Amino acid sequence: MGADELPCHAVLFDCDGVLVDSDASVTRAWRRWAEAYGLDPQTVPSMVHGRRASDSVAQLIGADDRERALATINAYELDDAPQVTAVAGARDLIMSVPDGRRAVVTSGSKALATARLRAAGIDPPPVLITADDIAEGKPAPDGYLQAAAALGVQPADAVVLEDSRAGVEAARSAGAGAVVGVGPAAAGSSADVVVADLRGVRWTGSGLRITGASVAGDP
Repeated sequence: MGADELPCHAVLFDCDGVLVDSDASVTRAWRRWAEAYGLDPQTVPSMVHGRRASDSVAQLIGADDRERALATINAYELDDAPQVTAVAGARDLIMSVPDGRRAVVTSGSKALATARLRAAGIDPPPVLITADDIAEGKPAPDGYLQAAAALGVQPADAVVLEDSRAGVEAARSAGAGAVVGVGPAAAGSSADVVVADLRGVRWTGSGLRITGASVAGDP
Protein backbone atom coordinates (compact mmCIF):
# COMPACT_ATOMS: atom_id res chain seq x y z
CA MET A 1 0.00 0.00 0.00
CA GLY A 2 1.39 3.41 -0.91
CA ALA A 3 -0.76 6.10 0.67
CA ASP A 4 -4.37 6.91 1.50
CA GLU A 5 -5.79 10.39 1.01
CA LEU A 6 -8.77 11.13 3.24
CA PRO A 7 -10.23 14.58 2.45
CA CYS A 8 -12.00 16.22 5.39
CA HIS A 9 -12.80 19.51 7.07
CA ALA A 10 -12.21 18.20 10.61
CA VAL A 11 -10.38 15.46 12.49
CA LEU A 12 -12.04 13.86 15.52
CA PHE A 13 -9.64 12.01 17.80
CA ASP A 14 -10.40 9.41 20.41
CA CYS A 15 -8.06 9.85 23.38
CA ASP A 16 -7.00 6.54 24.95
CA GLY A 17 -5.14 4.31 22.52
CA VAL A 18 -5.09 7.00 19.82
CA LEU A 19 -3.40 10.00 21.42
CA VAL A 20 -2.23 8.49 24.70
CA ASP A 21 -0.86 5.03 25.39
CA SER A 22 -2.92 4.28 28.48
CA ASP A 23 -3.50 0.52 28.16
CA ALA A 24 -1.17 -0.37 31.03
CA SER A 25 -2.62 2.39 33.20
CA VAL A 26 -6.19 1.27 32.51
CA THR A 27 -5.29 -2.33 33.31
CA ARG A 28 -3.61 -1.39 36.60
CA ALA A 29 -6.52 0.76 37.73
CA TRP A 30 -9.25 -1.71 36.80
CA ARG A 31 -7.38 -4.68 38.30
CA ARG A 32 -7.04 -2.72 41.53
CA TRP A 33 -10.74 -1.89 41.39
CA ALA A 34 -11.77 -5.49 40.60
CA GLU A 35 -9.82 -6.77 43.59
CA ALA A 36 -11.50 -4.18 45.83
CA TYR A 37 -14.93 -5.41 44.71
CA GLY A 38 -14.22 -9.14 44.69
CA LEU A 39 -14.22 -9.47 40.91
CA ASP A 40 -11.77 -11.26 38.61
CA PRO A 41 -8.85 -8.84 38.07
CA GLN A 42 -7.80 -10.72 34.94
CA THR A 43 -11.09 -10.45 33.04
CA VAL A 44 -12.48 -7.07 34.14
CA PRO A 45 -9.92 -4.91 32.26
CA SER A 46 -10.76 -6.62 28.96
CA MET A 47 -14.44 -5.71 29.42
CA VAL A 48 -14.00 -1.94 29.74
CA HIS A 49 -12.02 -0.99 26.63
CA GLY A 50 -13.53 1.98 24.78
CA ARG A 51 -16.48 2.34 27.14
CA ARG A 52 -17.47 4.87 29.79
CA ALA A 53 -16.56 3.84 33.32
CA SER A 54 -20.16 4.41 34.37
CA ASP A 55 -21.40 1.91 31.78
CA SER A 56 -18.85 -0.71 32.84
CA VAL A 57 -19.60 -0.22 36.52
CA ALA A 58 -23.34 -0.53 35.85
CA GLN A 59 -22.71 -3.86 34.13
CA LEU A 60 -20.63 -5.24 36.99
CA ILE A 61 -22.00 -3.75 40.22
CA GLY A 62 -25.45 -3.77 41.80
CA ALA A 63 -27.46 -0.55 41.80
CA ASP A 64 -27.02 0.09 45.53
CA ASP A 65 -23.23 0.31 45.30
CA ARG A 66 -22.70 1.79 41.84
CA GLU A 67 -22.15 5.40 42.90
CA ARG A 68 -19.36 4.49 45.31
CA ALA A 69 -17.86 1.98 42.87
CA LEU A 70 -17.76 4.60 40.11
CA ALA A 71 -16.10 7.12 42.40
CA THR A 72 -13.51 4.48 43.31
CA ILE A 73 -12.48 3.63 39.75
CA ASN A 74 -12.42 7.31 38.82
CA ALA A 75 -10.00 7.94 41.68
CA TYR A 76 -7.82 4.94 40.77
CA GLU A 77 -7.56 6.03 37.12
CA LEU A 78 -6.69 9.59 38.08
CA ASP A 79 -4.03 8.29 40.47
CA ASP A 80 -2.36 6.43 37.61
CA ALA A 81 -2.83 9.09 34.91
CA PRO A 82 0.70 10.57 35.27
CA GLN A 83 2.13 7.25 34.03
CA VAL A 84 0.72 7.48 30.51
CA THR A 85 2.73 8.50 27.46
CA ALA A 86 1.88 9.75 23.98
CA VAL A 87 1.20 7.34 21.14
CA ALA A 88 4.00 7.63 18.58
CA GLY A 89 3.29 10.53 16.23
CA ALA A 90 0.29 11.77 18.23
CA ARG A 91 1.72 15.10 19.40
CA ASP A 92 2.91 16.13 15.95
CA LEU A 93 -0.36 15.18 14.29
CA ILE A 94 -2.84 16.79 16.66
CA MET A 95 -0.76 19.95 16.97
CA SER A 96 -0.70 20.30 13.17
CA VAL A 97 -4.50 20.41 12.91
CA PRO A 98 -5.94 23.90 13.55
CA ASP A 99 -8.11 24.36 16.66
CA GLY A 100 -11.26 24.92 14.61
CA ARG A 101 -10.78 21.63 12.81
CA ARG A 102 -9.92 19.23 15.63
CA ALA A 103 -11.69 17.70 18.61
CA VAL A 104 -11.13 14.92 21.11
CA VAL A 105 -14.02 12.58 21.90
CA THR A 106 -13.39 10.25 24.82
CA SER A 107 -15.23 7.78 27.02
CA GLY A 108 -13.29 9.13 30.00
CA SER A 109 -14.27 12.00 32.27
CA LYS A 110 -13.03 15.51 31.58
CA ALA A 111 -10.70 15.33 34.57
CA LEU A 112 -9.19 12.02 33.44
CA ALA A 113 -8.86 13.00 29.77
CA THR A 114 -7.19 16.28 30.72
CA ALA A 115 -4.79 14.55 33.11
CA ARG A 116 -3.79 11.90 30.58
CA LEU A 117 -3.36 14.33 27.70
CA ARG A 118 -1.18 16.61 29.79
CA ALA A 119 0.88 13.68 31.05
CA ALA A 120 1.50 12.81 27.39
CA GLY A 121 2.55 16.38 26.59
CA ILE A 122 -0.60 17.20 24.59
CA ASP A 123 -2.64 20.33 25.27
CA PRO A 124 -6.36 19.52 25.48
CA PRO A 125 -8.06 21.11 22.44
CA PRO A 126 -10.84 23.69 22.80
CA VAL A 127 -13.39 21.05 21.76
CA LEU A 128 -13.12 18.16 24.22
CA ILE A 129 -16.20 15.93 24.42
CA THR A 130 -16.12 13.57 27.41
CA ALA A 131 -18.31 11.12 29.26
CA ASP A 132 -19.59 14.08 31.28
CA ASP A 133 -21.12 15.69 28.17
CA ILE A 134 -23.18 12.92 26.60
CA ALA A 135 -26.26 10.88 27.39
CA GLU A 136 -25.06 7.66 25.77
CA GLY A 137 -21.46 6.46 25.54
CA LYS A 138 -19.75 4.62 22.70
CA PRO A 139 -20.82 2.65 20.65
CA ALA A 140 -23.61 5.26 20.54
CA PRO A 141 -22.75 8.15 18.19
CA ASP A 142 -23.52 10.98 20.65
CA GLY A 143 -19.94 12.11 21.28
CA TYR A 144 -18.97 12.32 17.62
CA LEU A 145 -22.20 14.06 16.66
CA GLN A 146 -21.63 16.64 19.40
CA ALA A 147 -18.01 17.20 18.38
CA ALA A 148 -18.90 17.73 14.73
CA ALA A 149 -21.62 20.19 15.70
CA ALA A 150 -19.22 22.09 17.96
CA LEU A 151 -16.80 22.46 15.04
CA GLY A 152 -19.58 23.49 12.67
CA VAL A 153 -19.12 20.57 10.26
CA GLN A 154 -21.23 17.69 9.09
CA PRO A 155 -20.08 14.27 10.36
CA ALA A 156 -19.59 13.20 6.75
CA ASP A 157 -16.94 15.92 6.42
CA ALA A 158 -14.92 14.57 9.36
CA VAL A 159 -12.38 11.77 9.73
CA VAL A 160 -12.41 9.89 13.04
CA LEU A 161 -9.37 8.19 14.59
CA GLU A 162 -10.31 5.32 16.91
CA ASP A 163 -8.66 2.33 18.55
CA SER A 164 -11.63 0.25 19.77
CA ARG A 165 -14.44 -1.54 17.97
CA ALA A 166 -16.96 0.34 20.12
CA GLY A 167 -15.39 3.60 19.02
CA VAL A 168 -15.32 2.64 15.35
CA GLU A 169 -18.98 1.66 15.60
CA ALA A 170 -19.77 5.02 17.21
CA ALA A 171 -18.02 6.86 14.38
CA ARG A 172 -19.86 4.82 11.76
CA SER A 173 -23.19 5.43 13.47
CA ALA A 174 -22.46 9.17 13.53
CA GLY A 175 -21.93 9.11 9.77
CA ALA A 176 -18.23 9.97 9.74
CA GLY A 177 -16.72 10.36 6.31
CA ALA A 178 -13.94 7.91 7.12
CA VAL A 179 -12.56 6.06 10.13
CA VAL A 180 -8.89 5.37 10.79
CA GLY A 181 -8.28 2.52 13.22
CA VAL A 182 -5.20 2.88 15.42
CA GLY A 183 -3.40 -0.09 16.91
CA PRO A 184 -4.12 -3.81 17.11
CA ALA A 185 -7.45 -3.49 18.90
CA ALA A 186 -8.88 -1.86 15.76
CA ALA A 187 -7.85 -4.73 13.53
CA GLY A 188 -10.88 -6.55 12.21
CA SER A 189 -13.13 -3.56 12.80
CA SER A 190 -14.95 -1.69 10.03
CA ALA A 191 -12.32 1.06 9.96
CA ASP A 192 -11.33 2.16 6.46
CA VAL A 193 -7.65 1.69 7.26
CA VAL A 194 -5.80 0.53 10.36
CA VAL A 195 -2.41 1.97 11.31
CA ALA A 196 0.03 0.83 13.95
CA ASP A 197 0.49 4.37 15.30
CA LEU A 198 0.28 7.96 14.05
CA ARG A 199 3.80 8.46 12.69
CA GLY A 200 2.64 7.96 9.12
CA VAL A 201 -0.48 10.14 9.42
CA ARG A 202 -0.21 13.77 8.30
CA TRP A 203 -2.56 16.74 8.15
CA THR A 204 -2.36 18.27 4.67
CA GLY A 205 -4.58 21.29 5.22
CA SER A 206 -7.46 19.62 3.41
CA GLY A 207 -7.48 16.20 5.02
CA LEU A 208 -5.28 13.35 6.18
CA ARG A 209 -2.56 11.58 4.26
CA ILE A 210 -1.66 8.11 5.52
CA THR A 211 1.53 6.51 4.29
CA GLY A 212 1.88 2.75 4.01
CA ALA A 213 4.89 2.69 6.32
CA SER A 214 2.64 2.79 9.37
CA VAL A 215 -0.24 0.66 8.14
CA ALA A 216 -0.76 -2.24 10.54
CA GLY A 217 -0.09 -5.56 8.90
CA ASP A 218 1.74 -4.19 5.89
CA PRO A 219 5.14 -5.72 5.17
